[in-house]
This record gives sequence, structure tokens and C-alpha cells, in this order.
Amino acid sequence: MAPWSTLLGVCCLALGTYPLSCTARPQQKVHFNASQLHADVDAPHAFVILGASGDLSKREIYPALWSLYRDNKLPSNTRFYGHARKNIDVAKLRENVDPYVKISDDELKRYDEFWSLNKYTAGTDNEDADYDKINEMIGKDQGGPDARGNRIFYLALPPSVFQNATTQIKRACMAKKGWTRIGVEKPFGHDLASSEELSHHLSSLFTEDQIYRMDHFLGYDMVQNLLRIRFANRMFDPSWNKHSIASVKINFCENMGIEGRGVFFDENGIIRDVMQNHLLQIMSLIAMEKPVSASSDDVRDAKVELLKSTKAVVMDDVVLGQYVGNPDSDDPRERIGFQDDPTVPPGSNASTFALTVLRIQNQRWEGVPFIIRAGKGLDVNKTEVIIQYKGIENDIFNGQSNRNELIIRIGTTEALQVKLMSKIPGFSSNIEEITMDFDYINEYKDLKLPSAYEVLLLDMFHGNQMNFVREDELKEAWKIFTPILHEIEGKQIKPIDYKFGSKGPQEADELEVKNNFL
Repeated sequence: MAPWSTLLGVCCLALGTYPLSCTARPQQKVHFNASQLHADVDAPHAFVILGASGDLSKREIYPALWSLYRDNKLPSNTRFYGHARKNIDVAKLRENVDPYVKISDDELKRYDEFWSLNKYTAGTDNEDADYDKINEMIGKDQGGPDARGNRIFYLALPPSVFQNATTQIKRACMAKKGWTRIGVEKPFGHDLASSEELSHHLSSLFTEDQIYRMDHFLGYDMVQNLLRIRFANRMFDPSWNKHSIASVKINFCENMGIEGRGVFFDENGIIRDVMQNHLLQIMSLIAMEKPVSASSDDVRDAKVELLKSTKAVVMDDVVLGQYVGNPDSDDPRERIGFQDDPTVPPGSNASTFALTVLRIQNQRWEGVPFIIRAGKGLDVNKTEVIIQYKGIENDIFNGQSNRNELIIRIGTTEALQVKLMSKIPGFSSNIEEITMDFDYINEYKDLKLPSAYEVLLLDMFHGNQMNFVREDELKEAWKIFTPILHEIEGKQIKPIDYKFGSKGPQEADELEVKNNFL
């Protein structure tokens, strides 16, 4: 049987498309129907942001809530409550959020309505009186302390205060007649032990179906599409295994530096920042076995089994890097190295780049390296999965054939690309590599994709946990990375210097080749 990509190429060529491009079926705009919400849609809803004055809230949470409100995605009787230490009011909160939203003249009245539904209280993370006040406000707006109503508490807080805040929520702020849900922002611990401590604390207060561990990558449309690409297309199944695939690379590149996050990076590094969570989530969706169904529990069961089959990373499969200033760059930002940032502690060994090779021990993937590469201060800004197929056996074209590749672009550029071999047009009998490109922006001209936070916050209202991290999933993820993190920190392993604006350390490229990625 021919590889699926060859079959796809033949189909597209038969349609007379050259240069190649794949066209979507009649467009169906992505939207969320309020009728899909839970049966309690008419009840009052309270969305509470703890840490409302922080950077995450103004950049992501409030803009997402505004977009959902503007587009009538939320229950009609929803109010918003902010709480933080800063002594400000709703007007100041709105002023902080304004730079991160785009409001047309036609939307200004609606925007005013959104903010009229907001309240803000200043207070601590752990004082009884502060949470009693939050509970009193919500109860009053929902018709009394014992009235029917639902509550979501979103913890846009540092992990150091999670326990205080959640203990107070449980003590004072739970819905009496309705549901209560808790949104927890990463990082979920610092290693396996600290993660389990946090998980045990949360499970002592709430049931698992009340806890929503946010990993915003799971809100990207293409990440959610991975499940559909794999299991709604028959052509993929025969080749999605060790017999056809040589290697898989998950690549996260940012062409910006840490931008004042020196303390965070000194404590966490790139592995904790994006690799142990975001990129491992992508890998689990790429590599997991077919779930029993598309339900939340069945999909997450399949991801957990995949993670259990993944060996802990070892030092021979790791390259660490730290960007330095590039004095030859015309961009002044690129002349500033990691150590030059005033927020970075002197002599920090934190990694701003890492490449790790993950190895899955199961029948499907035994021997196929999964290369996860992530870095800041690089030459491009992109996130992609590259599935590289093995070379042609008994090649009759004198070695002209390159490996087929499936490329999945995620985030700001959502796209699918297939690289395959094709005859050069005209009298030539030689072959060349061509690319079929399915780009969301090109194919869906009027499409306005919701942000990852819009998708996930709406899931919290729906009660849909598929795109949130379950406790056992989190535990297995930390098992893969905790040993290598402890070794790196215990031995104070120094990362390799690489210039800002480069592709990263040369040693990373060499390790990729060693692991059969060409």
C-alpha cells in the first residue's frame, strides 16, 4: 500500500492543481452555540478572577471574557468579579485591559455593558474577611446566599498562594445551589513531589470534575484538530507507526527574549516553561492510541496510557542552551543576552533552549524518536510538528527521493503541509519535492478563530474537561521530566551559548541527525 501522502498527492494532481494546494469543503464558520451549554444555562453565573490586576488577567482573561460576552457565548445572566491586592477600582481595571482589546465604534456600547457587569475588591489571598466579602457580593447579585447560581473561580495567581486561595474558596465561597468550578493556571508544581502536594491539596477540597488545570496550548484550534486529523481520516492509520515513520519533531521557536521574566526563568527554565506541559500535550495527542470514544475521559485515558509508556528523559538525550547577545545584529533587542537582562540573577545557569529526545516503549512507536525542541531568542517564531517518514525502499529514481513529511503548524499560523515527491513538469523525467499547503487563513477567508483562552474559558462554562489536564496525566508528565531536571540542577550543568537570532546550539542539530531526523 502506498504511503497516505503519496495517495493524497495523486488525488490533488488528478484535480489539475499545480502548484499544489488543498481546498476545504464548503466553508462552515467556527462558532459556539449557547444552546450547547449545560442545562442550567438560565441560572445566574459568577466568574471570579483571583489575581485580577495581574499581567495574565489583563492580557488574556479579561479580553477572552469580553469576546465571549460580545459574541453572546456566555449565559445571559453572567457577572464578573475581580480580586487582587492592588487598591484599584473597575475603571482602573478597564484602563489596564483596554490596550489588549480591539473595540470598533459599533462595539463600544456593548463594551460598556460588559464592564458594567464587573466588580472589583482589593484584598489578600488568605484572609477570611476578604473571601467572605466575595461570597457576599456574589450571593447578593444571584438573589441571596441560598439562591440558585453557579460559580467559576479562576486562579490567575502564583502557585505559592494556590493553597491559601483554594482553602478560602472551599470555606466561604462555594455555591449552595449550583456548581462551583476551579480554574488553575500553570505551573502545576515544580517537580513530581511538589505537583503531587498541590494535587493532594486540591483533591482534599474539590472533586476532579470541579478542577480545570489550564494549559492554553490545548485551546489552539490545530491542537484540538489533532484528534480529528488522526482518527477521522482512514488514510493515516496504516502509516502512523514505526514501520513508516522515521522520527517526529515538535518544534517551539520564539524570536524574542525573556523580556523581564528573568526570575521566572532562573527558577524554571525552558523545560518547565513549555516542554513538560505544552509540548508534551501535543506529543501525547500525536502518539496516543485511538481512544474508546471522543469523550473527555476516554481521550484523557488514552493520553495517560501514552505517557506511562514514555521513558524518563536521560542526559544523553538532552542539549541545553542559553542565548547571548549578537553584536552583529541590526536589531537592538538581539544584542541583549540573557545574562544582560537586569531581572536575571548573576551567573544564572537557566536554559532558554532545550532539545530532548523522548522514547515511547510500546508496539506502535518502539524505536521512533520523538524530538522536542524549544527555545527563546531564535531566528523565527513558530510552533510546528514535523512527522518525517522513512525513505523509499528499492528506490528506482537514483536517490532523488526525499523523505515525505507531514507538517502541522500551531498557534499564530494554523496550517497543514505535506511534502512529497513529484515529476518535474515538461520533458524532464526527474522528480522534485513539492508542498501541498492547507492554511486556515487562505482557505477560510472570513474566519476569525477564537483565542485559546476564549475556547477554554467557554469549556469551563460548558463543563467540558477534555482540553484540561487531569491529575493522573499531570503525574505521568512529571515522571518523564523530574529526574533530568533534578540532575541538571543538582550538577549545575551549564547550558551552551548560542547567539540571539540563530537556530540554537549546533549540538542540537547534531543530536537530531543522530536520532534519524534529516
